[in-house]
Amino acid sequence: MYKNILVPVDLEHEDQASTMIRTALEIAGSDTPMTLLFVMPEIPANVALQLPEGSLAKARADAEERLGQLVKAHNVDKTARIVTKVGSPHHEILEWADRDGVDLIVIASHRPVLVDYLLGSVATSVVRHAKCSVHVIR
Repeated sequence: MYKNILVPVDLEHEDQASTMIRTALEIAGSDTPMTLLFVMPEIPANVALQLPEGSLAKARADAEERLGQLVKAHNVDKTARIVTKVGSPHHEILEWADRDGVDLIVIASHRPVLVDYLLGSVATSVVRHAKCSVHVIR
């Protein structure tokens, strides 16, 4: 049924990543291509200048290593790929889904707090604007 799944992972909530991967496997099966996407927040230029040289590259490599551990833990190393981007999470998720021909996004949501009601959560933005199916895990 689904041919290309996107699993956006927030490494601040790595426990949810396992649930999202298992859910994607239950929905589509283990042969379906899956992309684990981690979006690093943009760092303002004036702050980036203050960081030690190579720290952003190291943060990206660390994120890719953690995603790689998730891929191995769920035995999806043959069908899953790891992608890291820099930017606004909801924007990068939606852009990747459109560009890569994703037909299902499996995303986790949390119990909303006040700021989510005022600004909206990433999951809410993805659900509202995605051009493909979105499965939200609470």
